[in-house]
Amino acid sequence: MAVVKVIEILAESQVSWEDAAQNAINEAAKTVGGINQINIENMKAVVKDNKIVMYRINSKISFIVKD
Repeated sequence: MAVVKVIEILAESQVSWEDAAQNAINEAAKTVGGINQINIENMKAVVKDNKIVMYRINSKISFIVKD
């Protein structure tokens, strides 16, 4: 049986929500291995002059600790 741990990561991007999700994975991968899932809990955007200038997500990243 595998042991899976979940961590919460807040991330942002000036490009897209998908890029923000990838940024979250990239940050988590610096300290953990075996990442196998990301769950986007919440998405927000910062708007200035009627344009989205920042995409933000709250995510939960799952990774395998032990098989």
